Amino acid sequence: MNDSKENKYPDLLALVKARRSVRAFESTKVERAKLEYILEVARLAPSAVNFQPWSFVVVREPERLKALYECYPREWFASAPVCIVVCGDHAASWKRSADNKDFCDVDVAIATEHLALAAAEQGLGSCWVCNFDAPRCKEVLNLPDSWEPIVLLPVGYPADNADKERKRKSINDVVKWESF
Repeated sequence: MNDSKENKYPDLLALVKARRSVRAFESTKVERAKLEYILEVARLAPSAVNFQPWSFVVVREPERLKALYECYPREWFASAPVCIVVCGDHAASWKRSADNKDFCDVDVAIATEHLALAAAEQGLGSCWVCNFDAPRCKEVLNLPDSWEPIVLLPVGYPADNADKERKRKSINDVVKWESF
């Protein structure tokens, strides 16, 4: 689905380095084929015990987008022509037997990162949004009782193509060998 003849990201590291949080979008409509591609990448994400406790609600219709933007009233957020709401079903997720830890949020996070990377590969921008009015969002999307909206992922063509350096901890700050 990548429109260019030459792969812009020759390896995963190049893609990860290029991906960034986009907070300004062009009004250009996102092609359905690109949306289907990134959703297919997310569908194939791994999950605990392969339970796949997620659903992806793609919002493109202006009135529903407006209602969704009321869940996170930021001007930049309203500029996105598409929002993918990544939802999780805690009733269907795997729980670790030793401590009953629910892996729904972990599984949804993995799928969301697959969405974000696939979007970047397709020349689209995105930004994880987790600080939103989840109960209102659940109403807007008519989610069933056991389902929770976990991430809002606005998607679109970035309005600002400037590469901005992201501050990251050094490898030595985050990697421990053999023990902490």
